[in-house]
Amino acid sequence: MPHESGNEHQAHPADEPAAPVVPAYGPARLRRSRHRRRKRALRWIAGGALGLTLVGGGGVAYAWQHLNGNIKGTDVDAALGSDRPDDQHDGAMNILLLGSDSRAGTHGEYGSGVMGARADTAMVLHVDKDHKKASVVSIPRDTEVDRPTCKTSHGDVEAAHNAVFNSSYALGGPACTVKTVEKMSGVRMDHYLEVDFKGFQKMIDELGGVDITTRNAIHDSNSGLSLDSGKHRLKGKDALALVRTRHGVGDGSDLGRIQLQQAFIKALIHRADTVDPLGSPSKSYALADTATKSISADSELASADKLLGLAKELKGISPDRTTMVTLPVTYDAQDAGRVLPLDKASHKVWKAVRHDQPIPKKATQGSVGDRTDSPVVSGAGA
Repeated sequence: MPHESGNEHQAHPADEPAAPVVPAYGPARLRRSRHRRRKRALRWIAGGALGLTLVGGGGVAYAWQHLNGNIKGTDVDAALGSDRPDDQHDGAMNILLLGSDSRAGTHGEYGSGVMGARADTAMVLHVDKDHKKASVVSIPRDTEVDRPTCKTSHGDVEAAHNAVFNSSYALGGPACTVKTVEKMSGVRMDHYLEVDFKGFQKMIDELGGVDITTRNAIHDSNSGLSLDSGKHRLKGKDALALVRTRHGVGDGSDLGRIQLQQAFIKALIHRADTVDPLGSPSKSYALADTATKSISADSELASADKLLGLAKELKGISPDRTTMVTLPVTYDAQDAGRVLPLDKASHKVWKAVRHDQPIPKKATQGSVGDRTDSPVVSGAGA
């Protein structure tokens, strides 16, 4: 049995924010398969919120109204207007998945001295037109980008050259982050979904923990994570510490942490796929209630039935049909704490997404994001 790391390794994360993120809902016009097994109701999760909603879907139909009231929605389309990339009408979809480091209501549990919130984990999830394959592009939070002008309820956020990517959320909220991603990629986002520290931790606890196997020991005094090599079942605190760890892996940058996050996503898929949504209606409802309280989404997505609709559309996408890459980058010679996109390589990545094509393996060769092997094996043998 895996070590119960939620009890043995109590993580006390410091100011190294990041949280995994979660997928969203696709176009209702796509037909749903009637012949896939119920126990495979969860086939794609990026972080867990939607996944837990799906796991609970079989037992919570009677409580949709309550669950709908839990979800916070933002009218992103109204904020962005019409100056956006063209919409794809072939059934493919693109979803911006965000993990925010909001410490609201945490009483300093995840560190102090950070005001407001930032999107410290950002992934673009692309689902192909047949909903059989997916690609995920992780955007390092310290990537230098040209941030566009963003409108907010408090006034305009001015455009900036070589701005840090996650400043778009801190200054302009999720709509500004969506606009920044669309500008740098030329890819229209159909939806966005986010989860924060507190919500992520609660969801993992409700799920009963996630099994991982580590190739190497991970010790990070900043996140509070201490794991020996071997098998572990991570409860909420340690799972959060793992996806926030950076100093214990690779070169200590955000790039190594991204690989940990991607490995954890696969472990979470493995864990959630073992849960029977019909086995315990009360537990299913608790999972769904926690999940819907923990997420924020665009207003078109912010309902439990739409989240469940996404699950039914995506349940055929297995981990081995999901490609995960990090946006090709190189270190900024003028600032070791920042990275710069590799223009030609990044263009190849975004072009593949725009045209609903597989991301070429050569596109990420030469990127510093590909130089660190994750010390975590995603659920294998756990």
